[in-house]
Amino acid sequence: MQVYLELLRDVIANGQDQIDRTGVGTRAVFGRQVRFNLADGFPLLTTKRVPFKSVVGELLWFLSGSTNNTWLREQGISIWNEWATENGALGPIYGAQWRAWPAADGRTIDQLAELVTSIRQRPHSRRLIISAWNPADLPDETLSPQDNVRAGRMALAPCHCLFQFHVAQERISCQLYQRSADLFLGVPFNIASYALLTHFIAQQCDLEPGELIHTFGDLHLYRNHLTPEIVYQQLEREPRALPRLVLHQRPATLFEYTFADIEIQGYDPHPAIRAPIAV
Repeated sequence: MQVYLELLRDVIANGQDQIDRTGVGTRAVFGRQVRFNLADGFPLLTTKRVPFKSVVGELLWFLSGSTNNTWLREQGISIWNEWATENGALGPIYGAQWRAWPAADGRTIDQLAELVTSIRQRPHSRRLIISAWNPADLPDETLSPQDNVRAGRMALAPCHCLFQFHVAQERISCQLYQRSADLFLGVPFNIASYALLTHFIAQQCDLEPGELIHTFGDLHLYRNHLTPEIVYQQLEREPRALPRLVLHQRPATLFEYTFADIEIQGYDPHPAIRAPIAV
């Protein structure tokens, strides 16, 4: 994962200081891309520990179509707590858009179910795309996440907002477009999440995992992460060997994976580095 450290150095060296919605401020670049060959190992960052249970739990939660934080909290996963209302609601975020996109005629569209069908029937289609960016449901930036949810909008606009699959020579690759990317806290998580999703889709469609291509819009480091204890500590560490992902069984559908089906073997990261989250 040397490529991740290179992104950190790129933002530090070439970024511009920006104000942002949270008020914390960032150092940011625009328009970057990294690639991971999934045959080389599972791209789980090793220069700090990434909480893999949280990666798995959030993806399973998205795949279920849920937009309530209660199940995540029950699993001990706190990553959405700051945006949820008192009863756990988050509005029509990723799970709703992926599994129940509202159509003009009153139907809902299960984008993921249709995607799997399309890959099986038309693997060379150029329309193997999922979008979470629904302008009708975007939050009002002047309101709190909770007030947006109470108004029927998303608590948080989708950061990883569109992804596309591509099949060639019996290998399936995924390209993710992330419009806004918190490089220290969010990006390692996003890389692992979409790598895991690509493995799921490959297994469900009798294909081999290919590449994960991660394309960034605004790629940033929050100013309060640019400290010797956070970003610069990570830059002093040497990457270690990537772990291996094992899927213990193939569920009947994409939506039936469980924690027990998924194992990371050989993960030997440097210790975790704590950093504040900007809400």
